[in-house]
Amino acid sequence: MSDEPRVSSGSAPDSRATPEILTIAEVVQRSAKWLGDKGSDTPRLDADILIGHALGLERIALYTEGERPLTPDELAACRALIARRGEMVPVAHITGRRAFGRLNLEVTPDVLSPRPDTEVIVDVVVEMAPQGGRVVDWGTGSGAIALAVADLRPDLNVTGLERSPRALVVAERNLAANPSLAERVRLLASDGMTAVADERFDVVVSNPPYLVPADLERFPALRHEPAEALVSGPVGTEDLERVISEAVGVLSPGGLIVLEVGQGQASAVEQMLVGSGFTDSGTRADLAGIARAVIARRA
Repeated sequence: MSDEPRVSSGSAPDSRATPEILTIAEVVQRSAKWLGDKGSDTPRLDADILIGHALGLERIALYTEGERPLTPDELAACRALIARRGEMVPVAHITGRRAFGRLNLEVTPDVLSPRPDTEVIVDVVVEMAPQGGRVVDWGTGSGAIALAVADLRPDLNVTGLERSPRALVVAERNLAANPSLAERVRLLASDGMTAVADERFDVVVSNPPYLVPADLERFPALRHEPAEALVSGPVGTEDLERVISEAVGVLSPGGLIVLEVGQGQASAVEQMLVGSGFTDSGTRADLAGIARAVIARRA
């Protein structure tokens, strides 16, 4: 039983044996330890979220009700979810939900699970977009960026573009779940900027694919997410270069471009922007101190 989460004794079924009784606190503790051994970067957080989901409890209740014993059915439900996370399935894909900004978004295997790193580019747009401006999100996926920007800046009109029909369905459900944003957010099926090529925007924002194929081997957790949303090409900056090229055609003079980039890519992307006629380039770091957002203006 060494490859199963230690949320039970692991002993063989025996009708004469007394089932082990575990409290919520004990299950959380054992699950966090097991997930850490399996390679989770956030084992306690993962355990809290998944056990809370299995039991229908808010995170705080895991502590206020920590001494409550679990029933066999509750223990089985917890164990099933922890086992999936042990296979490095993203927590959001297990629960079907992900908090992003002030929103609680639906997430499926057809879209990336929104990362805290991506909130950096949302912050930049929210801070720098002109009053009453128009924003276009290249490759909106679940709609996380488009919806979060619209939620935090009620004066902005936001367009999300997505080439994957399955991802677009998820984004549309997330928009429908936030009806207060419906008048200011539109979602369009589009390969790149095709659907808005004749329009002009004040801001282009994007978290495009920026990995190389070898990254999927280096980071096993990524195999549960859509490769087309992760891998750009052999260099990793191919899609970033495409966004920059297409942004030139849709940005108004002085318009802002905000791009999420991978570790070590910021300098090369700034050079691409300068080469395409952008000015005032700069970067914004994520919580780990990595240059995660690259920012520039169309001349």
